[in-house]
Amino acid sequence: MPTFKMIRARAVKRKGGADVIAKLLPRVDSPEALAVLADDRVLSEMTRRIFCAGFVWGVIDAKWPGFEEAFLGFSPQRLLFQPDDFWIERASDTRIVRNGQKIMSVKANAQFVADVAKEHGSFGRLLSAWPANDQVGLLDLMAKRGSRLGGMTGQYFLRFIGKDCFILSRDVITCLQDAGVDIAPAASSKKDLAEIQACFNAWHDETGLPYTHLSRICAMSIGENHPVEKMMEYGDEP
Repeated sequence: MPTFKMIRARAVKRKGGADVIAKLLPRVDSPEALAVLADDRVLSEMTRRIFCAGFVWGVIDAKWPGFEEAFLGFSPQRLLFQPDDFWIERASDTRIVRNGQKIMSVKANAQFVADVAKEHGSFGRLLSAWPANDQVGLLDLMAKRGSRLGGMTGQYFLRFIGKDCFILSRDVITCLQDAGVDIAPAASSKKDLAEIQACFNAWHDETGLPYTHLSRICAMSIGENHPVEKMMEYGDEP
């Protein structure tokens, strides 16, 4: 397996320098910052990532103030007290994207966030306490107990909420395969995910870098050389 130093050097060369790489590294919030996240902000970000999945992100971003209004500021407790008519009305609400299954995921995830808050004090405290070297376990919990939070949606939720995490984009998977990690292109089996976690753990031990930065540097080191402007606008890993 190549050292991460080699992967980073490749990314620096492709992107035009270490300064450019530094500007493209996403934020990673401290455990203390995650611990004080309000549950409504957690549910808001979950919902945003769910509605962005398979849709043009810019459209969702432009309509987001309407989402906040339509879903009562994403307060889990307020949403859980709403009658069935409230959810039926959302299906024709022009302030949001009217996707019935995604709309109902808000109700399900309000219950998920409320349940976790009851168990841990808040959802943010769960995120704060969960070790980055077991991201696979956290993703599994969200996929099983949440609604529509499996796969890339769960990974993007963690990234945008500020949790230290990797994202298994096409380019990151290609980087892992190039580094000798024996995984399938979809990289979704338990075996694949265990191999990926072990690799990121080893790179973290080698470099001391956050998993978020390891992941982004991987994405920049191989595959299509995406424009810097696009990466800075969306903060994603194609």
